[in-house]
Amino acid sequence: MVALSSVLGFVALRLLLSHVVTESFTQATLFGHDSTSQPEHLEKRASYGSGAPYWVESIRRQAGLIPYQTNASYVLYRNVKDYGAKGDGVTDDTAAINLAISDGNRCGAGCDSQTITPAFVYVPAGTYLISTPIVMYYYTEFHGDANDLPIIKATPGFKGIALVDSDVYYPGGGGSNWYANQNNFYRKVRNFVIDITAMPIKSNTACIHWQVAQATSLQNIVMNMLVGDKTTGNKQQGIFMDNGSGGWMEDLIFNGGNIAFFSGNQQFTSRNLTFNNCNTAIFQNWNWVWAYKSLSINHRGIGIDMTQGGNVITTGSLIVQDGVFTNTQVGIMTTFSSNSTPVSAGSLVIDNVDFTGTKVAVQYPNGTVILPGGSKVAAWVSRIQQTVGAPPKPSVLLTPTGTFWERSKPQYEGVPVASFISAKSNGAVGDGVTDDTAALQALFNKVTTNQIVYIDHGAYVVSSTITIPKNIRITGEMWPMIMVSGNSGSAFLDQTHPQPVFRVGEPGDVGSVEMTDIVFETLGSAPGAIILQWNMAGTTPGDAGMWDVHWRIGGTAGTKLQSDKCTKTPLVSHGASNGCVGAFLLFHLTATGSVMMVNNWGWVSDHELDITNHNQIDIYNGRGALIETQHSVWMYGTAFEHSMLYNYQIANAKNVYMSVLQSETAYMQDNPNALTPFPPQAAWNDPTFSNCFIPTCYKTLAMRIYNSTYVLNYGAGFYSFFDNYDTGCLLTHNCQENIVSVEQSEGIYMYALNTVASINMVNVDLTAIVPQAANLNGFYTRFKEESESGVALSFDGTTSFLNAPTIINSDQLE
Repeated sequence: MVALSSVLGFVALRLLLSHVVTESFTQATLFGHDSTSQPEHLEKRASYGSGAPYWVESIRRQAGLIPYQTNASYVLYRNVKDYGAKGDGVTDDTAAINLAISDGNRCGAGCDSQTITPAFVYVPAGTYLISTPIVMYYYTEFHGDANDLPIIKATPGFKGIALVDSDVYYPGGGGSNWYANQNNFYRKVRNFVIDITAMPIKSNTACIHWQVAQATSLQNIVMNMLVGDKTTGNKQQGIFMDNGSGGWMEDLIFNGGNIAFFSGNQQFTSRNLTFNNCNTAIFQNWNWVWAYKSLSINHRGIGIDMTQGGNVITTGSLIVQDGVFTNTQVGIMTTFSSNSTPVSAGSLVIDNVDFTGTKVAVQYPNGTVILPGGSKVAAWVSRIQQTVGAPPKPSVLLTPTGTFWERSKPQYEGVPVASFISAKSNGAVGDGVTDDTAALQALFNKVTTNQIVYIDHGAYVVSSTITIPKNIRITGEMWPMIMVSGNSGSAFLDQTHPQPVFRVGEPGDVGSVEMTDIVFETLGSAPGAIILQWNMAGTTPGDAGMWDVHWRIGGTAGTKLQSDKCTKTPLVSHGASNGCVGAFLLFHLTATGSVMMVNNWGWVSDHELDITNHNQIDIYNGRGALIETQHSVWMYGTAFEHSMLYNYQIANAKNVYMSVLQSETAYMQDNPNALTPFPPQAAWNDPTFSNCFIPTCYKTLAMRIYNSTYVLNYGAGFYSFFDNYDTGCLLTHNCQENIVSVEQSEGIYMYALNTVASINMVNVDLTAIVPQAANLNGFYTRFKEESESGVALSFDGTTSFLNAPTIINSDQLE
């Protein structure tokens, strides 16, 4: 992911409604099962827990030698008490906790990135006093006891930006960090109470400094701050997020504080955030697109303040969906008007938000009320500043109360450690060399419904299809790697006969599958690999799901697709190197499947993470995500980047819900172009690029919607930053010709579509209908920022964004 200028705004599309869809939107059944009540597991909030033993603390640890590194004494799992932390509420535990994180020559100051020094840092129940920040090194999971949340508490004299710091600023005020913010991948913080109430109320300190990019998450955290209005000089903050390229967070509670969440990032999805007695719940400093799902804002001042920049707006676009505002003075404060610049900045989409307990829903800073409170708002958009018709939402996607289904990532609180069945205890080796196909298949076949497969950290080589039976739960230790074999004899070498690697269920299966904390990679080139194929439908929404499951193709140790052999060569005209080919397809949701996807990143590496040169690299991967469901899919905070033909394709599908998608065009295109080395196959409904006549047309489609109905997309960032690594096209906004294609489809609704440097934002049946020139957006002034690969990029920010006034027919678009 490369950071550039913001690309912002609001889109509402209704395309090709030429005939009536006969599907019922009032039926209350799903796959033959009653869905009139919300399962308890779909509404989970941070809590102080029960105090019962948590399985994470006592499970047998047998990661052994970390794959692809040589230090046999390196320790993956670290309990902070083993490093001297007391957790007694009296002892200063700062040094002990930081030693637990840093031990083992890990990737800290001066290290761009590294995947061979992961650390799972566990904090048992207790109260841990700290006087300076806890510093999160690269590739760290900072994990508290989910059954009895540990408290991280600042001493009265605490010094630092935040109690937990994800990206340290170097001293001296130059603004540089340990890690490039948009390259700060792979980290988690979950299950904590973070408390700054012992500090002075005027202390400008946050609970968390969260300056991160993809494959990161915050979950199940309570942030306690002092309560006090502006007359008290309250400056305490919950989360300080200055920039980055994310991302995901869920199940957070903010108590007190001045600005509970100081928010700024390129694109982000967050859900189930609760704010109590905060002066301002969310201050949106900047973004390109952000979705706030299931907010609960209670009492005191402003709910969301998106006025930064005044008339020159720095907030791009917000989607506020399925939320509740209670007793706030102002629900949302905005400066958007017909005179603000850029024309589409400050775009706001309100979808099914309850303002019943609040007098003012949307207001200008001068007190002028734009939208009164006192009622539930079904749909409202800032472009025309009025209520609009809400899109028809298939009932299969909705709870009985009309919200979109959602579910927190399973953590298995209360499950005894004996219920976890280890892969390594059942014959799998995970050394990155041994073929573990048979051992893993045998394990999945024998596990019972009351057991959970525990994949110990390691690299598990797979050479033929593994079938995941229905009614199974799988969780990984610190992102174990499933390595798709590209060796001779592998089943995944022929792109004309692609085969699934992990196949979830048989076609027509209905049941439950949960998959968490796994990374899929290839071991060399595997052009015939469909890495994850999902055939099974959930019994009820959320029963079939994957959380923190990622794809990482090349660029890391062990993949054989690194900068020593795949470094970019833009000055030489070339095809695709056979030794640098990735997979056929990253993710395939078949017609019989239904799944909830949360925080999933399908990254075809654009640069090296482990070899110290960290060069940009060329990896040729066929396709990103192919969605063909005839049931339903919910996609929260997903990103698929740098495949050749497309990053997202919705084909022959229906009932698709997506909250903030992110995509980037492959950097090397058109050297070679999108058709190399994966020529389109009709059997896979691939785009043929038959409408192309210029080189910049043959480029990755961010999203293609083909022969599909009822696709609802709430937020997208689709970016094209290069033409064969040349950034000059950014200044002329023509890095590629087309980026979204809608073909033979109906009932397509897109809100907050954001694009960079694509001449046309949306094509319908291969005809361009939405030009970027009529829909400019982004930061108004030129600025510079470093790309994740260390290349300095400049951009004037007048980037494109479709800004339609309401849900409209295609012939009404500009």
